[in-house]
Amino acid sequence: MPASTLPLALRVIRAEHDALAAMLRTLPLLLQAQRRSGTPADFGALRAMLFYVDEFPERLHHTKESELLFPKLRARVPALRDTLDDLDADHAQGERAIRELQHSLLAWEQMGEPRRDKFEQQLQVYTARYLRHMKREETEVLPLAADILGAADWAELDEAFGSHRDPLAPRPGQQVDEAYAPLRERILAALPAPFGWGPALAA
Repeated sequence: MPASTLPLALRVIRAEHDALAAMLRTLPLLLQAQRRSGTPADFGALRAMLFYVDEFPERLHHTKESELLFPKLRARVPALRDTLDDLDADHAQGERAIRELQHSLLAWEQMGEPRRDKFEQQLQVYTARYLRHMKREETEVLPLAADILGAADWAELDEAFGSHRDPLAPRPGQQVDEAYAPLRERILAALPAPFGWGPALAA
């Protein structure tokens, strides 16, 4: 099904996945480049990025998937229940994981370089798990949802997901919520092109 004909909810989910995946993939590269060059870490920007993950993907995006999308699929596709249970478990674990990552960042900021490695290792684990989770949703769940769910289901889901104003994944013509505009600017200014506004990393 062409992307332009997908229900709004699926387009929102995929756009939010794309924005988060780009940030998660770029952040370790930025940290590596800073380490090589001896550039001090921008802890304010790092805190902003982790706050974004906690505020939008973890609290908003995941909640609506688990409470609205997944129950509809469980009711119609019994064979998918184990997959959905795994994804729900990921959602539940994700909030704890982002808190632990935020704590490790604070430890690095307050205690210095001896705590840097632990943060970077946790970030690698978190990123790998999150990317794997999104890939499962996009290959095992979302295509089936597009085929199985009906117009009434999509009307409800479109209303729920259409209300999202993710600052890193605004829809065409949608204004970023003014309250989150500084957060968006802080994150994009810190990340290198092509995802952010900063200089591209050297190859």
